[in-house]
Amino acid sequence: MTSYKEIYEGWRADPEAFWMRAAEAVDWIEKPTRALDDSAAPMYRWFSDGVCNTCYNAVDRHVERGRGDQPALIHDSPITGSKSVLTYAELKDKVARLAGAMTRAGIEKGDRVIVYMPMVPEAAIAMLACARIGAIHSVVFGGFAANELAVRLDDATPKAILAASCGIEPGRVVKYKPLIDAAIEQASHKPGLVVMLQRPQEEASLVEGRDAEWEAFQEGAEPADCVPVRGDDPLYILYTSGTTGQPKGVIRPNAGHMVALIWTMKNLYGVDPGEVFWAASDVGWVVGHSYIVYAPLLTGNTSILFEGKPVGTPDAGTFWRVISEHDVKALFTAPTAFRAIKREDPNGEFVRKYDLSGFRTLFLAGERADPATIEWAEAQLGVPVIDHWWQTETGWAIAGNPMGIEHMPVKLGSPTVAMPGYDIQILDDGGNPVAAGELGAIAVKLPLPPGCLPTLWNADERFLKSYLDTFPGYYETGDAGMMDEDGYVYIMARTDDVINVAGHRLSTGGMEEVLAGHPDVAECAVIGISDDLKGQLPLGLLCLNAGCNRPHDEIAKECVARVRQEIGPVAAFKLACVVDRLPKTRSGKILRGTMVKIADGEAYKMPATIDDPAILDEITQALSGIGYPAKA
Repeated sequence: MTSYKEIYEGWRADPEAFWMRAAEAVDWIEKPTRALDDSAAPMYRWFSDGVCNTCYNAVDRHVERGRGDQPALIHDSPITGSKSVLTYAELKDKVARLAGAMTRAGIEKGDRVIVYMPMVPEAAIAMLACARIGAIHSVVFGGFAANELAVRLDDATPKAILAASCGIEPGRVVKYKPLIDAAIEQASHKPGLVVMLQRPQEEASLVEGRDAEWEAFQEGAEPADCVPVRGDDPLYILYTSGTTGQPKGVIRPNAGHMVALIWTMKNLYGVDPGEVFWAASDVGWVVGHSYIVYAPLLTGNTSILFEGKPVGTPDAGTFWRVISEHDVKALFTAPTAFRAIKREDPNGEFVRKYDLSGFRTLFLAGERADPATIEWAEAQLGVPVIDHWWQTETGWAIAGNPMGIEHMPVKLGSPTVAMPGYDIQILDDGGNPVAAGELGAIAVKLPLPPGCLPTLWNADERFLKSYLDTFPGYYETGDAGMMDEDGYVYIMARTDDVINVAGHRLSTGGMEEVLAGHPDVAECAVIGISDDLKGQLPLGLLCLNAGCNRPHDEIAKECVARVRQEIGPVAAFKLACVVDRLPKTRSGKILRGTMVKIADGEAYKMPATIDDPAILDEITQALSGIGYPAKA
């Protein structure tokens, strides 16, 4: 069996040959003559002279080769109490019909289409229908605020919005139509068509002449064939938050995206065609694009669309039910989901209620997977728990443990090693490589591999400034960390979260790791707050396990002692307080920057992606209880 090292060194020795071999897994209309197009470096392109269609590769070819009766998508919605299955043949029919209706409505290759939907099969159908006719989809997380949607309308200038009438959260229905109407009212660009999937929980009112009901829109439409597109034509735009408040439109080209994702399903995730793969995310995020919709379908897997939460729909055992019921082989989710499960069920009582004998691997990404969470999951599930690291911009893993090649030794706190295509370097502020074990900025030597962003939508200069200008010849990840002598990468914090205490650069991630090891702590965050003497001081915010009745002051003191013992007095860690919950984005990322502003008494803008704005009032109250913001 070929080892990871042999494969990685094979890529390094001849990247062109490596990616041309990987490209053989794609069904091409016209095969590319080369992999890398460096004619406009550092704006690199992959497979630019190839001609292909992503929808054909994800749907049609499986039907043509005998997989038509295999489930393609399983929709499991504990939040509505419903389940459904779409085979590849049924998916092809639905996608072709919607694509035909879109074509009839004047949507053509290169046109943009906003998809604003919850976790329902129609969201995936909408994305694939756009891919089928060469339209560029931009999925906006359902329920995003009207002003955020308006900004995306003005940037992408879509011809149409494909939407649903509502999303459903525990205990409430989120009406989408008023948000859409308000966004169109605010935006300078006015899409001429809104197609609305009416859900039984909320029927939206339609604007005559602009809005159409989902089924009525498709009535009598001829199914559309797959439209040929160039390899470097965009498949989609996905907006990620920008530091200026203006979101950045990450572009994903068709060919490189397919080549990279197909390579990962076997080599990184270790799943074979026909097996069930579950990414417990949302189609509004990059994980949902890559590993709910595209990668599993490109490789002939069965993918699960889950409309629920890790806890509360109905309990902390819902993940185990889904795995058991649908024979899931690999689950990919965020560490925050497992911290929520661990907090509700610290002894793993729900795990033992289900048959998980067919389950092979748990993959975590999206936030740093702290060792305590990994160890808990390993102990409960008895399977490998694999941390891996990537970004919206890359679309797939920069570093991981390649389970389909070899299961490399796990080092807690590390997402393991660089994937082929990524030459990871740890740099100091001057762009010079640092020694093994030293903290620095994590960068990737150019060119980035297939599947990564070639630029931002209509913003080449902003792309260069945001990612390439800081370290010429490198992509700046915005993450800080280190690499050990074995090439294992450690992601310690966002660059902005490295705090400077009396001249010492310290990682908040390292402190969080220590705090998370306390037996009563379910979840935590460390932020750097302003200090006149030392510049910054770390503050730990602690969420406790369900049922923990110990005095909060006592636990906080123990946590301070742990950090001082394991990291040392240099950390100057003296402050910790218990909070009920941490503010997060809907994708599970902790809003550390916002909490810093609260602690420092600075004005802040309500983050558009926040899961529950009320949490910020709770954080303000908790910080006030320990004297922050400090009185002038």
